[in-house]
Amino acid sequence: MAPTLGFLLLLLGLCRNTVSEGPPSSTRASGVPEFELPATNYETKDSYEPGSIGVLFQIVQNFLHVLQPNAFPEDILRKIIQKKFDLSTDYEKIIRYEIGILICAVLGLLFVILMPLVGFCFALCRCCNKCGGEMHQRQKKNGTFLRKYFAVSLLAICIFISIGIIYGFVANHHVRTQIENTRKLADSNFRDLRTLLNETPSQINYVLDQYTTTKEKAFSDLDNIKSLLGGGIHEQLRPKVIPILDDIKAMAEAIKETKAALLNVNNTLQNVKRSTGQLNSSLSDIKMNLEQSLNDPQCSVAPVTATCNDIRMTLNQLDDNTNVDELPSLHKQLDNVNDVLRTDLSSLVQKGNKSFNDIPEMVQNQTTGMVSDIKNTLNSIGSAIKNVNGQIAIQDKLSIFLDPINYVETYIHEKLPILEEYDAYRWLVSLVICCLLTLIMIFYYLGLLCGIFGYDRHATPTRRGCISNTGGIFLMTGVGISFLFCWILMIIVVFTFVVGGNVEKLVCEPYQNKKLFQVLDTPYLLNENWKHYLSGMVFNKPDINLTFEQVYSDCKENKGIYATLKLENHYNISEHLNIQGHTGNISSSFENLKVKIDDIVLLDAAGRKNLMDFSSSGVDQVDYDTYLAEIAKPPTKVNLLSFAEELERKANQLPPGSLKKSLTSNAQTIRTVYHDQVMPLGQLMRSLYRSIQNLQNKTSGLGVKVVNIISSLDSAQDFITNHISSIIVQESMKYGNMIFGYFERYLQWVKISITEQVAACTPVATALDSAVDIFLCSSIIKPMNLFWFGIGKATIFLLPAIIFAVKLAKYYRRMDSEDVYDDVFGIFVFVTVYKKVILVFIDIKPLSLYEQSF
Repeated sequence: MAPTLGFLLLLLGLCRNTVSEGPPSSTRASGVPEFELPATNYETKDSYEPGSIGVLFQIVQNFLHVLQPNAFPEDILRKIIQKKFDLSTDYEKIIRYEIGILICAVLGLLFVILMPLVGFCFALCRCCNKCGGEMHQRQKKNGTFLRKYFAVSLLAICIFISIGIIYGFVANHHVRTQIENTRKLADSNFRDLRTLLNETPSQINYVLDQYTTTKEKAFSDLDNIKSLLGGGIHEQLRPKVIPILDDIKAMAEAIKETKAALLNVNNTLQNVKRSTGQLNSSLSDIKMNLEQSLNDPQCSVAPVTATCNDIRMTLNQLDDNTNVDELPSLHKQLDNVNDVLRTDLSSLVQKGNKSFNDIPEMVQNQTTGMVSDIKNTLNSIGSAIKNVNGQIAIQDKLSIFLDPINYVETYIHEKLPILEEYDAYRWLVSLVICCLLTLIMIFYYLGLLCGIFGYDRHATPTRRGCISNTGGIFLMTGVGISFLFCWILMIIVVFTFVVGGNVEKLVCEPYQNKKLFQVLDTPYLLNENWKHYLSGMVFNKPDINLTFEQVYSDCKENKGIYATLKLENHYNISEHLNIQGHTGNISSSFENLKVKIDDIVLLDAAGRKNLMDFSSSGVDQVDYDTYLAEIAKPPTKVNLLSFAEELERKANQLPPGSLKKSLTSNAQTIRTVYHDQVMPLGQLMRSLYRSIQNLQNKTSGLGVKVVNIISSLDSAQDFITNHISSIIVQESMKYGNMIFGYFERYLQWVKISITEQVAACTPVATALDSAVDIFLCSSIIKPMNLFWFGIGKATIFLLPAIIFAVKLAKYYRRMDSEDVYDDVFGIFVFVTVYKKVILVFIDIKPLSLYEQSF
């Protein structure tokens, strides 16, 4: 206990400068340094599994629970510790608690006392030819049944006894095995304790060194303030600024595209007008030629007159079908757009975009001094942390506890050979006990084997075979050995039962359910002046609620010594590291951060005027529907190809002559005009139609679009002017919280590491478990309980085995006399050959007849 408490005191002194207080920051940034204390590997397992023998241990434990169901006597133990226990007044409580064990112990003592007496009396009785000692067997009608019943019963009892003997062998071997492993268990625990002492300084150094990682991350973010802080401000403004700049840029492109579309429509319209004029001239010439041809004298002839009249009636179809010449040109709108394009709106947009994108650069230029101050503060914190590690002589304090550990280890190594020597004697005695019971069982099994297989049911008791007789002798030999040694076995059983049962119920079981710790944690128990003994011993402050149960549980959970011993009541790392003072300087630096961004102009007055001029250029006021309706008309009123074919058909109906020739020539001319003029004009008009539609789409709602852009521009500009300062403050705090959060996270990790990971006291709890739960309980007491359970069961079952063996031996041994029955003559003759005496009892015939029969 003293080395353990001393070790705890060491870690108390070790951890007083390694804990940070305060809640962690809620700000979590990407790329935050992740800290993890390297795990310490220990050899000794923190749990013990007995293996398959654990089932047998559980059986014995259940038996003890049935035998001793009473709760742990906490009050009695408290009185014993306080030296207030009085046997004369408290004996009733002890008897009430120990009643089950006492009854069994008394019964065992009665067994010890009575069995030698019973064996002595039984031997005397048999010497007087009583108690089955007379070598005469009376014939009974149920003799066969009794013999089988006795044999089966004895066999069943022997099996039960054999199981108990096996329990004894298993328990004896388990104890020997565990004792042999005791040195290995002790060495591993001492190595774990040394590992704890040796690893604690390196763990603390590792925790303190991780500040460098945090500082490097902070330096990286400070050097990257342009993208982190400036970029944050830029991103906050981006949803308001970028869309309007994109709209203005798109409008600048739309102005250029509108000019191109206007120019295309205007040029195409001029070409259409020119082609239409040429087509009208050609059609007029053709119409004039046809009128002249129809004045031919042949048209006055009756058959030809009708044809000429038909042709004359269709001449009006050769006129132009459109009024393209009446459509106004778009020179005015084109000139207006050209005037708008004299101002480069795209360059103005790029200028506004550049002023907006220069925000990160402006932030970086204005925060150079602040970044330098924060770096100096962080470097000073690092120096303070390094000084803390140098101020604490960790290794010197740890070395104080190496001597007690070495002393205990030396003491154990000195005593282990003695323990192993005593265990060899114990193992030998236990082996003799098990072998003695095994010898008795061998005699019983041999007796049953010889008796059963050597028995001849046709043989009379006086003529039984040698094998059967040997079986009976084996049984009686087993009975004799049982009487000689069973009381000695019962003495050992009672002693181990009383010791093992009480240790199991008073030490092992309360240790496992922590009742033992709860008793030790009773206020004012170990010291009348201290409410809590452990805190009084560690801190000299007995009012602190520090209990053995809590310390043991925390160590089992692998918590650090700081949280286990509640060292926050005594030490605070913040006072030694002065972290709060330095972080306060960092926080004030960010709070005093001032960044001025007040010269961002998204679009100047020239750009605004340019947009308004484009809106008033008139391109959206053109009557595009009139243009489209006129352009959609076909160039001629009639399909010239169909007209030419009809004219040629009618000409072919005329007689040969100049009229026919002239009409045929005009038909060919019409075809030529169609292919050379009408078809190109149609394609040109269709192209013009599409160009006008495209121009109409581009200029549709132009005024509304420009008004919306101007409105959005004013809104974005007002947002920048009125909210830029609040955005700067918000992003500065967010950036500061991110930097500050690194150190809060580091301090949080330091606190968790110190309280839960650094100097984790698992080896202390494991060493205590190894001494009590593994060595005392699992290696000694539980196997001892299994041993007395098995040997006790075997010894108790020797009683019925003796009875059945004596009864059964009568049926296997060769008798000196027997009962004889003669059914033919109806006489009963009892012959006693023993001591040469013959008695004859006659019921019917004279004695002489019976004498003759002999």
